Formats: sequence, C-alpha cells, structure tokens
Amino acid sequence: METTDEEQRKAAALKRLLLILSCVLLSIGNCGGPLIMRLYFIHGGKRVWLSCMLETGGWPIILVPIAIAYYHRRKNQAPAEPPTKLFLMKLPLFVASAVIGVITGLDDYLYAYGVARLPISTSALIIAAQLAFTALFAFILVKQKFTSYSINAVVLLTVGAAILSLNTSSDRPKGESNMQYMVGFMMTVAAAALYGFVLPLVELMYKKAKQNITYALVLEIQMVMSLFATIFCVIGMLVNNDFKVIPREARKFELGETTYYVVLVVSAIVWQAFFLGAIGVIFCASSLLSGIVIAVLLPVTEIFAVIFYKEKFQAEKGVSLVLSLWGFVSYFYGEIKHKKESEQVKEKENNKDSGTTDTENPQLVPNP
Repeated sequence: METTDEEQRKAAALKRLLLILSCVLLSIGNCGGPLIMRLYFIHGGKRVWLSCMLETGGWPIILVPIAIAYYHRRKNQAPAEPPTKLFLMKLPLFVASAVIGVITGLDDYLYAYGVARLPISTSALIIAAQLAFTALFAFILVKQKFTSYSINAVVLLTVGAAILSLNTSSDRPKGESNMQYMVGFMMTVAAAALYGFVLPLVELMYKKAKQNITYALVLEIQMVMSLFATIFCVIGMLVNNDFKVIPREARKFELGETTYYVVLVVSAIVWQAFFLGAIGVIFCASSLLSGIVIAVLLPVTEIFAVIFYKEKFQAEKGVSLVLSLWGFVSYFYGEIKHKKESEQVKEKENNKDSGTTDTENPQLVPNP
C-alpha cells in the first residue's frame, strides 16, 4: 500500500511539473507569437500563407523529446518485453490527430490574415471570443463541470479582454480601407471561434482514445496535428506562389535580409512552444484551463505591444489587466477549494468502506 501511495505521489508531482512546464511554454508562445508575426507584417512582409505555415512549421522540433522518451522507454525495458516502438500512436488516434491538424491549419490562416490587417491591441477580440467559445464547446463536448469560481473567471476574463476592443478603431493602421479592416476583424473572430472548438476537441480525443494517453503520446499527437496543419498551409503557399516571392521579399525587408529569415525561424519556434504548451495543459488539466491561461496572458502581450511597437496604453488596458488577474486568481482559488472538498469526501467514503469511524478507532483520534 505504501509503495502504491508513493507511486501516486510521484505521478502527481510529475504531472504538476509537466503542467508548470506547459504553462511556461504556452506563455512564451502566446506572448511572443503575435508580436513576432506582427513584426513581419509591419516591416514589409505580406505573405499570409507563409505566416500561417510558420505557426505549425516548427513541428520537427518535437522529434527531439520524442526520441528522448523512446530512449528512456528502451533503457527501462524488461528483457521479456517485446521490442520498444519508436511511436506509440495507433491508427485511429493518428487519423483523429490528422483531422484536427487540418482544422488547425485553417485556423492558422484565419488568424494570420487578421494579424496582417489589425494591430496587436485587437487580439483582445480573439482572446475574448476564444475563451467564451472554449467554455461553450468544453461544456458540449467533454461535459466540463463549472463551479461558481470558474464561471466567474470566464466572465471576468472575457469582459476584461472585450474592454480592450473599445478603442481598436483608433489604432487602425494607416492606409487601410474600411473593407480591409472589417474583413480582418471578421477573420480574427472566426479564428477565435474555431480555436475555441479545437481545444475541447483535443480533450475529447484524449477521452475517447482506446490507448493510454501518456505525455510521450501527447507529443506524437501534437507532431501529427502540426504536420497536417503545415501541409494544409504549404498547399496554400503553392497555390499563392509564396515560395517564388520569399527571396524577393527578404531582400526588400526593412530590417534586412538576414533579419527576415531570423524572424521566420524564431516565429516557427515560438509558435511551436504555444501549441506544445496548449496541448500539454489540456493533458494535465483541461481545455478550459488552457483557454484561461491564454486569456490571462493577454495583458502581458498588450504591455509588450506598448513597449516594442509604441501602441497606446489607454485606461481600458489597465482595467483589463485588473479584471484578467482577478479572473485568474478566482479560477485557481476555486480549483484549490474544490480539490480540498473532494479529498474530504473521498476520506469519508474510505472510512465508510472500512467500517470505521474516528470514535471506533482510537488511533484516528488526535491527541488533545
């Protein structure tokens, strides 16, 4: 029994560590991805399909941790066990991951188109809508249970992000028509809705998978999703002749040709951190938490936009920051409280099953 308890404690500690790591990766990608993408468009980049391809084009990076996990499994393999496989994924899970990957590719295009037309401050619209859609689809697809604290967090984070959209029209890029702005606006909202659907869909895939979901398998899932999303975007690049234009665009890039390619590579790496973080948070917790972490990072992105791109920091952004932090604290306070209550209920059930109470067993009565 002690061995089992010890194993459970180690597993819980490992999962907390993975959750922290995933949140860090998600933070890096969520804050850095839009900033680098916008940098590309501000200084002369115009290829939307190229930008959306970079969101998942860094998928080969995942081969490194997959290889490490394979080496670890092989090293700890018992002599009598069958040979260790490099990939754990079975065909049904591969097909599901591929389908979600194509949907992600479409979402990448919608988002890249919006970023090309709108300033970073309008990412508030994306986050506001995305969290609401994530909560809705999490309730429909995975029967997400909501407490008063999680509902409060969703409302606060959504309202806080929506407040940022009040002055987006004043930040409209110069030389852009009303039609271009509105199309970018609609594309951004569509991207928010679609990714709000993708997050619970990934969680549903975990639940319906007919094999044990480990973090090594999660890495494989993300690799397949990113691969098929990249294939979708590469097809768009081929149709749009982006590959022929890239060298010419690099030479005309305002920050220099070398910087152009550095921006592309860094963008691919940072966006891959975002997707790895998002899917890791879903694995360790839920799609709702993944959406909440994305939402609470919005003010950080806004602050970076003010620092690096000289965007205005209106009073609305300060209010949004307070509401976002309030919502974040509310969610985690509710989770901690719910966990304590669940442990108390479980302890009472164990006492009933063992047929003992505190008064029946003197060893359970605390010393005065």
